[in-house]
Amino acid sequence: MLWETVILAFREIRRNVMRSSLTILGIVIGVAAVITLVTLGRGATAQVAAEIASLGSNMLQIRPGQGFRGPGGASGAAKPFKEKDVTAIAQQIAGIAAVAPLTMRNGQVIAGNVNWSTNITGSTTEYLFVRSWSLAAGRSFTDSELRAGKSVCILGATVKKELFGDQDPLGARVRVSGITCRVIGLFAAKGQSSGGNDQDDFLLMPLQTLQRRIVGNDDISAIFVSARDGVSTAKVREDIEQLLRERRRIGANQADDFFVRDMQEIMSTLTGTTRILTALLGAVAAVSLLVGGIGIMNIMLVSVTERTREIGIRLAIGALEKDVLLQFLVESVVLSSFGGLFGIAFGLGAAALGARAMDMPFIFSPGIVAVAFLFSGGVGVVFGFFPARKAARLDPIDALRHE
Repeated sequence: MLWETVILAFREIRRNVMRSSLTILGIVIGVAAVITLVTLGRGATAQVAAEIASLGSNMLQIRPGQGFRGPGGASGAAKPFKEKDVTAIAQQIAGIAAVAPLTMRNGQVIAGNVNWSTNITGSTTEYLFVRSWSLAAGRSFTDSELRAGKSVCILGATVKKELFGDQDPLGARVRVSGITCRVIGLFAAKGQSSGGNDQDDFLLMPLQTLQRRIVGNDDISAIFVSARDGVSTAKVREDIEQLLRERRRIGANQADDFFVRDMQEIMSTLTGTTRILTALLGAVAAVSLLVGGIGIMNIMLVSVTERTREIGIRLAIGALEKDVLLQFLVESVVLSSFGGLFGIAFGLGAAALGARAMDMPFIFSPGIVAVAFLFSGGVGVVFGFFPARKAARLDPIDALRHE
């Protein structure tokens, strides 16, 4: 009986192909919008998490002042850190995997007749571990080079491209803010950060070299700390804040003159925000499914009116009310299900194109596809029930008299 009802539903849909196509258009748009927006939202969430993770594993940034002015700059007139602060953090704070002192300056790098303005960073080999940097070629600094402040450097991918193009710069000498520096390594490219900054546009040299020969003091503008796997970064942050308050002699009622930023907290905040926005966009897109359902109900009511005589004949020759109810309900569900299938195809295609255009990962989610299809079928049941009940309750005699 059910199979015969499905065949009748397909026959009616095929009889009015244009009207049926326009009827399911609202469902197609609704399902496609939900799948596209939710898929792109999840891709954006994954991209944000990956970009923050690329900044460093379990990393905390410590800078003087009460906030950040930008990459490498401390805010306010707070005194900078010293090497003793770095040593105290490394020796007295439990759960730390690495500590990297950091000083940055903007300057010109010259190779032959080519020059490039970039970010000159002074640090130790721990910087590569804390920031999760890998080398594409060459090597890192040796302990003797760090202690003696040798004029050696490692180039970011952007600096290498701008100064040397496709040539191999290893062993070459460049001028860095007035001093000659030998290139010993090349960083692997990371690309742009979520804020649009080029992470590869920098040059790394030993901290002592930058302090003695370029900056002219032993100030440290930032300290990057990496917590060990499984250790709470919140606990490490709390211990660092307490230690630095003691070392910088900050009173109980005084505000900190330094700032500790936990990258895990930032990741949780940003990914949580993108998830909420994705849910809101999905909910807004789902409204079009309701509009499509209203369109189905409207067309089914028109169909009941057009087929009143047919319904009367069926009832007169012995069809039960439930048979007529099932016939129109199945037609409604078939229409909405077709809309759901076409919507899934269009939605996944649009999401794939959007992810490629915005350079974000395409994350296929079987769950959202299943929910969208079931929801479209549910719309057919809900909005098809009233027209189906109206058809089932027609009086056979009145229906046979209908012209």
